[in-house]
Amino acid sequence: MAKVVKFPSATPEKFGPQRARREKKSASDKESQLNLFSGGKIIKLNQLSAFEEALMLDDQGDFKSAKAKYAKAIADNDSIADAYCNLGILESQDGNFAKAIDAFTLCLKYEPRQYEAHYNLANMFAEMGNFALAKMHYKISIELDPSFSNNYFNLGLTLAMNKEFKEAVDILQQYKELTPNEEHKHTDELISQLMSV
Repeated sequence: MAKVVKFPSATPEKFGPQRARREKKSASDKESQLNLFSGGKIIKLNQLSAFEEALMLDDQGDFKSAKAKYAKAIADNDSIADAYCNLGILESQDGNFAKAIDAFTLCLKYEPRQYEAHYNLANMFAEMGNFALAKMHYKISIELDPSFSNNYFNLGLTLAMNKEFKEAVDILQQYKELTPNEEHKHTDELISQLMSV
């Protein structure tokens, strides 16, 4: 007979999307000297780039205008990966899951190691019930940024939903190691329920 795992009634909401803020520079970019003679971009000191404008509009809740500015940033080659990632979040919030997945995968085309895109894809796949893909993207995101605790919690929930209870407990224990004690009450309840299965 199957046993139903009841999640605590006050389980924290699933951690939301992780917005990209700016394209990351590779280690070689940081160490090398700026080449002043090729690939320059003229920016007026008092004018924001299309990506910066999109981010500002996004922060203000003007999502329709933010979408248009992210599209302009992509056309202008301005923080392309981050613009696709944030566009994917907006599309998923509008229920356009196919467009959101497309945007996140285009982000990964330009920056395959962007943990935010992997994390956001994992969240989408978990919401859609595709736990195998969710698990894969959470694991990639953890590999890319092992200090981002939300990955561990969401991966633990995904494993629990996929009936991989022992693995879920192990991952939730790792989540606890990365977070302050005050955040452990619901996690401890969940772990206790998973261990009794």
